[in-house]
Amino acid sequence: MGDSEESAFRQLFVVPHETIHRLNTYKDLLITWNEKFNLVAKSTLPHIWLRHFTDSAQLMAYIPDTALTLADMGAGAGFPGLVLAIMAQDLKKPLHVHSIEATNKKADFLQSVVDELHLPVTIHRKRIEDIRDLKADVITARALKALPDLLVYANYLTHKDSICIFPKGQNAAEELTQARKYWTFAADTHTSRSDDTGSILVLSSLRYKTRR
Repeated sequence: MGDSEESAFRQLFVVPHETIHRLNTYKDLLITWNEKFNLVAKSTLPHIWLRHFTDSAQLMAYIPDTALTLADMGAGAGFPGLVLAIMAQDLKKPLHVHSIEATNKKADFLQSVVDELHLPVTIHRKRIEDIRDLKADVITARALKALPDLLVYANYLTHKDSICIFPKGQNAAEELTQARKYWTFAADTHTSRSDDTGSILVLSSLRYKTRR
């Protein structure tokens, strides 16, 4: 299964051979660390290429070429932030990723991948709301919060031209409806390449509508 999913990844994304090599190194580190720490669900390990790498890599298509900084909220095991850092570096894109993860064991894992692969990534061992000196061009998060709450956190990190890119499940439309009760924003919805029932939300011009 893993080999077929790796082949499917190669067909979906035009990336240098080095990217595949680095993702395999990342995969090996994740499997090793996951034996001691619960970084991802064990049931997803046989499907890393689809469930984690493809799910993350597809966001690259929505990152503007002009983007220099990306903040990944609740980075966990590094999805999507570290995958995007690998792809951007191998594609010669000047993107610096800021992975925000307050849980030390997860931050330790992120740092081990960054060190092993020499990635342009800064690890922030803080809660999102405690970060005061970072405004990013792109904000990402995966399986962190429902959209109304996610935008509260994203608002700490956005400037006027920032975009938010969030993979979402089958309730994406409902989450958009709920979020619009409190926020104004422009939204594009794209079908996920890793889950036929999922969507990728690309939001811009985020503003408070009213206090919650």
